[in-house]
Amino acid sequence: MFNNLWVLNMPLTALQVKNAAPREADYGLADGSGLFLWIRAAGGKSWRFRFRLDGKQSHISLGTIDKVTLAQARQLASDARQLVAQGRHPGLERKVARAQAAISRANTFKSLALEWHQHKSQRWSVGYAGDVMEAFELDIFPQVGNLPLTDIKPMHWLQVFRRIEARGALEKLRKVRQRCQEVYRFAIATGRAEYNPIADIGGALQTPTSRHYPFLPIAELPELIRDFQACPGHDVVKIATRLLILTGVRTAELRGAPWSEFDLDNALWQIPASRMKMRRPHLVPLSTQAVAALRELEDITGGYTLAFPGRNDPAKPMSEAAINQLLKRSGYDGRATGHGFRHTMSTTLHEQGYPSEWVETQLAHVDKNSIRGTYNHAQYLDGRREMIQWYAGHLEALSCGGAGVSKALGEAVA
Repeated sequence: MFNNLWVLNMPLTALQVKNAAPREADYGLADGSGLFLWIRAAGGKSWRFRFRLDGKQSHISLGTIDKVTLAQARQLASDARQLVAQGRHPGLERKVARAQAAISRANTFKSLALEWHQHKSQRWSVGYAGDVMEAFELDIFPQVGNLPLTDIKPMHWLQVFRRIEARGALEKLRKVRQRCQEVYRFAIATGRAEYNPIADIGGALQTPTSRHYPFLPIAELPELIRDFQACPGHDVVKIATRLLILTGVRTAELRGAPWSEFDLDNALWQIPASRMKMRRPHLVPLSTQAVAALRELEDITGGYTLAFPGRNDPAKPMSEAAINQLLKRSGYDGRATGHGFRHTMSTTLHEQGYPSEWVETQLAHVDKNSIRGTYNHAQYLDGRREMIQWYAGHLEALSCGGAGVSKALGEAVA
């Protein structure tokens, strides 16, 4: 193929490259050390590098002269020559590099995050998995989702996280940053990344002050109920708040509950493993007050699949912030949260001497290997029925001095 290669006494000049004209047959002009300019009879000039590897003559193309200058061609030839000296074929190395670049372009942060989410969500509740994805979609994907993972530098991430920081959402920033780092660890473990750039920016971001969820002692709950019942707001949110107080479930477990989980005739709520934080089914006995609240709710949302549907889209659960916003508007900002009702229940029931097994099971804190290595199939249901009915009755007794509060536990104040 290269019989028609002209070897000049001197390396090529830019003018010779420009003036080299086609002839009857393809021919080449050597620049030296394996690099030559190849001129096609049909027109067109390109750079080629000829070398010998493992006793065989071979060559690679380095590009056409309209894209690669003489100086650039010499550098490319030098790079190829070094690979040959190491026993590596420059053409094969180039194919590998191109394949890796294509993989890198395909491995955007969003694609890796979705793959990671699918892998991890098998062990999460549906509600928690939805919260993680919602955070990605709101704060991460619009900024860096379509960028190749390996192209996102620490400065990119600093800009993304400072947007969240500027809103004052430091706890959300902590959680989102943690999840993004988990995506990188997944990418590193599966060979799609080599390092985690988020680890380099921790010192440039604010961190939230560690604090427990605020909660009220049980003696103050009747007044709280009276206050939020009197506060302007949606009845569904008020009923949800009362049920949190009466059952001790997590907010996400309540918000995402379909009506099909409730057996009101038998005063039992059966939450499947797919919706539980610990991925285990949970039985929630219902006091007569809780059943009355659900009967009231049934008149409002009984025609929907979800017991607590969203106001704008009934196919989605009530807003995550709805209950805490109601408490805030009622004057309890910083004093009470939806999660804090669990703490109140735990403290009160333990102080009354109820078995820890019953209390922790009611709060779905029980680990499969804890509590003396046993986990009753009925989940201590009979004992917990007695306990949760006492708790609701105790609240009623405490509320006797507050007009209308006792009634509000089971049904709305008229």
